[in-house]
Amino acid sequence: MNRQRIVVGLSGGVDSAVTAHLLKQQGHEVVGIFMKNWEDDDDSEYCLSNVDFIDAASVADVLGIEIEHVNFAADYKDRVFAEFLREYEAGRTPNPDVLCNAEIKFKAFLDHAMRLGAEKIATGHYARVRHDAASGLHQLLKGLDPAKDQSYFLHRLNQQQLSKTLFPVGELHKTEVRRIADEIGLPNAKKKDSTGICFIGERPFREFLNRYISKAPGPIRDERGRQIGEHQGLSFYTLGQRQGLGIGGIKARGAQRGAGDHAPWFVARKDVASNTLWVVQGHDHPWLLSPVLEADDASWVAGRAPAEGACAAKTRYRQVDAACRLGAGANGTFRLEFDQPQWAVTPGQSAVLYDGEICLGGGVISRAA
Repeated sequence: MNRQRIVVGLSGGVDSAVTAHLLKQQGHEVVGIFMKNWEDDDDSEYCLSNVDFIDAASVADVLGIEIEHVNFAADYKDRVFAEFLREYEAGRTPNPDVLCNAEIKFKAFLDHAMRLGAEKIATGHYARVRHDAASGLHQLLKGLDPAKDQSYFLHRLNQQQLSKTLFPVGELHKTEVRRIADEIGLPNAKKKDSTGICFIGERPFREFLNRYISKAPGPIRDERGRQIGEHQGLSFYTLGQRQGLGIGGIKARGAQRGAGDHAPWFVARKDVASNTLWVVQGHDHPWLLSPVLEADDASWVAGRAPAEGACAAKTRYRQVDAACRLGAGANGTFRLEFDQPQWAVTPGQSAVLYDGEICLGGGVISRAA
């Protein structure tokens, strides 16, 4: 076996801990790095990176590997958080996990690891990398556990990044990862999975955004244009949102399409120009269904756009791959036409393309029709 120096991103969670264990078991020289990406309110009840670091250090101790604490907070603020706020202020709903992987974990962290003499890096993501001998390219594959596959969040990785990356737990199911952690006595074997990026964590999202984005209340209107409430600022709502609209008790006279008087309300459109939030009743209202989307800022794993024609795509994480047709445009844009209309396609989120288990890449949704 070719023994390599591999730097593992140890987050304090069970997936990265088992990643380090598996690589050490294979005979590699393993070094752990704990990434601190946020420090504005790090002592709050929602973002306890010191606790995570203690967990990561305990894992390193059990495994007998070194661990280094590295602060990427400045990079994170410049490359991820600033873009996150820009998108929200423009009325879109960004996916910071996608940006964090592209800009921090597989750029800043990868660069740091290379400076430490690493030949590869590894993380606890549920995905796989395969070298295709025929094309000479590295392919990004879905993780084998369909309930945990994270290739959607990794779709912006390029050939150079994939050539240096390992995802050992992508070959396993989560139950097996937990079993291994328990078997070797890892202190975090039963630690619950994190529920999002640290700077939001489990905190009330609107309360958090409030600190960075000014409120601009405006009308909530139904499909007929009637004002039925007031929103707290378009940035605080996302398409398809059902909770927190403050209009649950309102009846719509003559509700259409079988929605019924008490059918739930959903956010359907955001008009930034008039600062209006448009809502409709019923999960399958036509305003919530889009047969076509346009995307820009495309990033393709192979370094070039896939051939136009039939493929499959996700417009949100945990969605089943939806059959569609790809039309590639100029300057990193593309268009997808779906066999079946997609629900609550949201500008700012990622449209990610697949060919079976192979993740081809994707782009940022700019418009749905």
